[in-house]
Amino acid sequence: MTSVNTSEVNTANLETPTAGSSADTGLPESGDTGVEAQVNALADRSRSAARYLARANRAWKDRALVRIARTVEEKQEAILAANAKDVAAGRENGTSQALLDRLSLTPERITALVGALENLAGLPDPVGSVARGQTLPNGLRLRQVHVPMGVVAAIYEARPNVTLDIAGLALKSGNAVILRGGSAAAATNGVLVDIIRDALEAEGLPADAVQSVDRFGREGANILMKARGRVDVLIPRGGRSLIQSVVTNATVPVIETGEGNVHIYLDRSAPVEMAVDILLNAKTQRPSVCNTVETLLIHQDAPAAADVLAALAGAGVRLHADPRAMALLPAGVTAEPADDGDWGREYMDMDLAVAVVGTMDEAVEHIRRWTTGHTEAIITNDLANAERFIADIDSAAVIVNASTRFTDGGELGLGAEVGISTQKMHARGPMGLKELTTTKWIIQGDGHTRA
Repeated sequence: MTSVNTSEVNTANLETPTAGSSADTGLPESGDTGVEAQVNALADRSRSAARYLARANRAWKDRALVRIARTVEEKQEAILAANAKDVAAGRENGTSQALLDRLSLTPERITALVGALENLAGLPDPVGSVARGQTLPNGLRLRQVHVPMGVVAAIYEARPNVTLDIAGLALKSGNAVILRGGSAAAATNGVLVDIIRDALEAEGLPADAVQSVDRFGREGANILMKARGRVDVLIPRGGRSLIQSVVTNATVPVIETGEGNVHIYLDRSAPVEMAVDILLNAKTQRPSVCNTVETLLIHQDAPAAADVLAALAGAGVRLHADPRAMALLPAGVTAEPADDGDWGREYMDMDLAVAVVGTMDEAVEHIRRWTTGHTEAIITNDLANAERFIADIDSAAVIVNASTRFTDGGELGLGAEVGISTQKMHARGPMGLKELTTTKWIIQGDGHTRA
């Protein structure tokens, strides 16, 4: 490892974690080659790296982020070649088009990932920021400050972009991260993890701040879920089955990211041109992601209804309509009959469930019944209706007169996101840097004793 500038981190009583054969192979020093022992040894190295990384200042971490970004640019061809192997294997295995889209990297997507890393480097460091503080009447000085979580684990599927997003966020917030990216993106993630580890080491930070358990398969993921005391928090990111598997089986604390059964309510006052633009963007810009709209609720008197439905059908969207929506279809537009399976479904494809409602209250009740708590939107020209919708809808993000595609860490100025939490915990909605920190109280006195 390159030498460390000790002026940038308090290294007292702390040995610099070093890479070596143990870090490269995952084998514990005892020689026990069982998967559980290997994953636990890997997690222990992550904890050692986390203690070191927590003391690195912003400038040091930002240099590492910039180096990762530059190296991703330089090794773009190798990344794309590995990704092509993953995509080809996915096609052979019958992977859906939606998942293939999530899996695929392009030069444009790599450029966006590089930009996200650079943006992260430009954001304030959350570590050490003061959440609140005061001096008590007895003279005790109090501060509640943000500190890293420690070791963050992430389990996700077919999303190589998540590898860079989570690693970058973890690094900036002073955490070590253990990744399980799944077999579908194994080749791509392998190249990306190597790039990140090499960049960290080149900047004098421990390579073991970013590790992967992909080589251990599902067994490794299951062990990671139960590594209580070694892993501080686990974040699943993917479809319903993956998330529920983690929530059900994990014994480490979990921040649950939810699927996106996203709704848009087309109010009767909705301007036609705005409604068409928003719906097309929300459904067709990238239908395979969690913030794409899956259900459109149309007020029965909305003049924009026919134009919106015609535009969606013209863009190749397959409509699944209830009987009242069927009656609103303009000439030449067809739809499949919708049933309860459509209202609760996250299509992640060019499909859209459509229902007509008589009032906004009916729309709100529909959303409350079927929502996953991710994102809901209203298109309206009525300020009172917009305020009512905001007050009545209890989801992580509520949007007025804009595309649901904006529920994204990068779009909301967070630089990137670990995922979108649908829980009512300390983290809700897109999870950026601050959501990867916890807090501790610092209490300073002058010989104070409690009466």
